[in-house]
Amino acid sequence: MKTSPWNKDRTIGQKRPLQISHIWGIRIRLELEGKTRDLALFNMALDTKLRGCDLVKLKVSDAAYGSSVSSRATVLQQKTGSPVQFEITKGTREAVTALIKLGNWHSKGFLFRSRVGTNHHISTRQYNRIFHGWVEKLGLEDSLYSTHSMRRTKPYLIYKKTKSLRGIQLLLGHKKLESTVRYLGIEVDIEGLF
Repeated sequence: MKTSPWNKDRTIGQKRPLQISHIWGIRIRLELEGKTRDLALFNMALDTKLRGCDLVKLKVSDAAYGSSVSSRATVLQQKTGSPVQFEITKGTREAVTALIKLGNWHSKGFLFRSRVGTNHHISTRQYNRIFHGWVEKLGLEDSLYSTHSMRRTKPYLIYKKTKSLRGIQLLLGHKKLESTVRYLGIEVDIEGLF
């Protein structure tokens, strides 16, 4: 009996980062549809550059102090256990403020709450479903993008503009520069950098 390989007809490997036109297309749709939580989730995903497992577990207190959303925040990454700092842009602060006001969130609660209960965050699976809904609405090839595309987008755009590998390494919390090069999917002579 012959079985097919698990990856037959599937696109595997690194997923693409979103382009600027995709970012604005998603933002505009979410604003027009009045999807406050999704807009805050999308913007935070771009700004924080966190893995999905860390993003969904953000607490209100990670991003806000009182009724004011911070311009910078630091969280511990689940995978590495190391802290990573990120900037929260003005648009993201506005979206998060709207989300907090809308849901009457408290500081110890999760920023992206599940419908299951106030004490639960959305699952990474739910985040994945939400993300693929955004991609689908833009008419993009679904198999080329994943929630990890959100993590890759801002570093990719910053690298395209600045060519600063060390800066991207710090943004992502990578310990090795080689990891950052591999992550961005670029060709660089690492030995020539030092």
